[in-house]
Amino acid sequence: MAKIIGKSRRRRTTTTQQLCHRMVHHVNVHCNLFHRVSFLGRFIWDRMLLCSLGRPSYLRLPLRDPPPQATVHGGASMHGYPFTTTTPSPCDSDSDLVNLKISLLGDCHIGKTSFVIKYVGDEQEKRSLQMKGLNLMDKTLFVQGARISFSIWDVAGDTGSLYQIPMACKDSVAILIMFDLTSRCTLNSVVGWYSKARKWNQIAIPILIGTKFDDFVKLPPDVQWTIVTQARAYARAMNATLFFSSATHNINVNKIFKFIMAKLFNLPWKVERNLTLGEPTIDF
Repeated sequence: MAKIIGKSRRRRTTTTQQLCHRMVHHVNVHCNLFHRVSFLGRFIWDRMLLCSLGRPSYLRLPLRDPPPQATVHGGASMHGYPFTTTTPSPCDSDSDLVNLKISLLGDCHIGKTSFVIKYVGDEQEKRSLQMKGLNLMDKTLFVQGARISFSIWDVAGDTGSLYQIPMACKDSVAILIMFDLTSRCTLNSVVGWYSKARKWNQIAIPILIGTKFDDFVKLPPDVQWTIVTQARAYARAMNATLFFSSATHNINVNKIFKFIMAKLFNLPWKVERNLTLGEPTIDF
């Protein structure tokens, strides 16, 4: 009888041990599967997060002192923050590149292309991409240790190029509406250009720019005053900042793009209003 009871106990112990081993194996399998799924989930999430942050439209740059070796392009700066142009090398990674799209609109023969070439430089102009009714130029610069790439979309001003406006304005961070300061009809056209742009982009920074200031100052003072008054009224209606510029003498060209940078990145710099007749107007 004792032998039978002992054998029964040994069978129960063996069965219990086998059951425990199976349970442990089952738990280990589930734990391994859980860790694999968790790792895969984290990997996918990290990739999604990296992709979502790879091309930000807006960015708050950290405020810090510029490195001693940093140079400033053209001797210009924004209260100590360097703007240094650079040509990206093939080794540069796009992961640290912030792309900013800028749209230019306005009538024909008002100096839009000359304005852009003055900013990007002749070498970049040679590498520009020209399409029917559209001219694309790029400029890359360093701002507080970040690589910023301006992609400038210059839409031709003829009626046959109007179909390029949607593609040029979508995703732009700033829209530059331009007119010739010596031509009242081009100034009258800016309202139409602004309306067309806002159909496709309602959040971009609007900037109204008068070109050929060097010719404008040769006009009679009363004509200058009339144009300044009308341009300021249009700028207020668009809620836009107004700049008078000259590509020939590089008046306010770089300042306009620095103003865009300051607005986008909350840099501690602001443009000063200038309403003195005979000087390049800046109004906001």
